[in-house]
Amino acid sequence: MTVDLQLGPRPDEPGAPIGNGATYPPDVTARLAADAAAIIAKYPKPRSALLPLLHLVQGHDGYVTTGGINFCARQLDLTDAEVTAVATFYSMYRRSPTGEYLVGVCTNTLCAVMGGDAILRTLQDHLGVDVGQTTDDGRVTLEQIECNAACDYAPVVMVNWEFFDNQSPDSACDLVDTLRGGQPPVPTRGAAPCSFRDTSRMLAGAPVDRAEADAGQVCTATLAGLRVARELGLTAPDTPDVTSESGQ
Repeated sequence: MTVDLQLGPRPDEPGAPIGNGATYPPDVTARLAADAAAIIAKYPKPRSALLPLLHLVQGHDGYVTTGGINFCARQLDLTDAEVTAVATFYSMYRRSPTGEYLVGVCTNTLCAVMGGDAILRTLQDHLGVDVGQTTDDGRVTLEQIECNAACDYAPVVMVNWEFFDNQSPDSACDLVDTLRGGQPPVPTRGAAPCSFRDTSRMLAGAPVDRAEADAGQVCTATLAGLRVARELGLTAPDTPDVTSESGQ
């Protein structure tokens, strides 16, 4: 006896179920397939391109849809379930519609101690949305995120994964107000954020027209240890030659 199981998300996970046969219209498929071919050609095995292809379809829809899952599966000769397993594992792939700017507040240990929790609560009240929700104007989706490896600038807020360091509840409110006004500010490091969809295309390796980052930006706090080491004349020990010991 054959049992047909409808696969889908957990009850508390947003997003449509997989396996419902959703596909893109022919013109969308053709356009995305051209980008996908260029991406797949960069890898020795086609399935290795799954992560960037998920970014590609996310760049089209604003999140990973059932049509996007189907497209990736067809391009890479995978099943919908195999693609969904990857798409639901990594937090950078959204499972529900996302605003123009994904604003993530880090509440991991150091950022929380430095005020990350207070920033998140303040933004929820200021924007009138809960975590995972989008403002009525479609501009901002609020997200609670884990460590971004920028603890020396805690507390950190990210906008489409661009860093805004040393934030406070007031500065974070000013930041989202500026975003909602259509004028994304220059982050602490990097270029001014482009839209969430363009950011996803950029992560896929597809062409995106965006401003260049300011090459003069310096991560002073990150380089503090190196500066002190040089002032004290400290150096790292030599690395042993492990190749000669292994015979390789």
